[in-house]
Amino acid sequence: MRAKFVLTEAATGLWRNVTMTIALILTTAISLALLGAGGLLYAGVAKTKDLLYAQVEVSIFLNAAVTADQKTALQTKLEGDPEVQKVTYESKDEAYKRFKELFKDSPDLVENTKPESLPESFRVKLKNPNQANTVDAEYKTQPGVDVVSTQEELVGRLFDAIDAVKNTALAVSLFAGLAALLLIGNTIQVAAYSRRREVSIMKLVGASNWYVRLPFILEAAVAGLIGAIFATAFLSIAKVTVIDGALSALGQDTVVPSIGWSAILLITAPLLALVSVLTAGITGWITLRFYVKV
Repeated sequence: MRAKFVLTEAATGLWRNVTMTIALILTTAISLALLGAGGLLYAGVAKTKDLLYAQVEVSIFLNAAVTADQKTALQTKLEGDPEVQKVTYESKDEAYKRFKELFKDSPDLVENTKPESLPESFRVKLKNPNQANTVDAEYKTQPGVDVVSTQEELVGRLFDAIDAVKNTALAVSLFAGLAALLLIGNTIQVAAYSRRREVSIMKLVGASNWYVRLPFILEAAVAGLIGAIFATAFLSIAKVTVIDGALSALGQDTVVPSIGWSAILLITAPLLALVSVLTAGITGWITLRFYVKV
């Protein structure tokens, strides 16, 4: 009977302040959706980093005056290097063939580029991609070498941009979460004030503080749980309409891993629900304990 009364009071409180409840749910949903998106982006960036760094190659471009002996000596040194996993020589004709494939959508550029204008090179696959800078320093002064390109700087700039987006999403989610916490506290105060007579009667008949506070805490927790459900729905819609479409446009050769349903429904959704219910409940208890004196 007591449990039924507490649940009934919580439901009544949610419906009695329906506009504030809706605002609370929407604010919570937005902050949780941003938090969940930031978490998924963080995990995706970590996986993408591993995939991209595993594919980082060192390109050693030879100058036009390189001799056959210098090429042989350089290849021998590379093949004997303990940091090198694989060495591939690329001639001018092979470089031109790859150039035409890369820039097939720019026929004017291809037409104005001659095979002899492209340098010979060695494509070096490293056992540990993090050693690219070490290899760069060692080989850029070798006879016949013009430029050493590690690709690491380009990959680093890409991840700097992604990290900036991720950090922005997390910062916005924190501000939205703060707004949700303030709204929870305000909602609890209004609910407690509107039912002050009922609270007084319950105290007169000997109800404990916890018994009086529990309906208000449940109101906040239920509103937070509904917000978490909406946040999961937002993330699911974003996956279908935005993320999957963007990844399919990139093609099958992309190294960006897709976000699976298990990551959203089995990991992110329960975490968002737990965070939301605990945060809302604790905020409600603190409001009643220190500000409303219920």
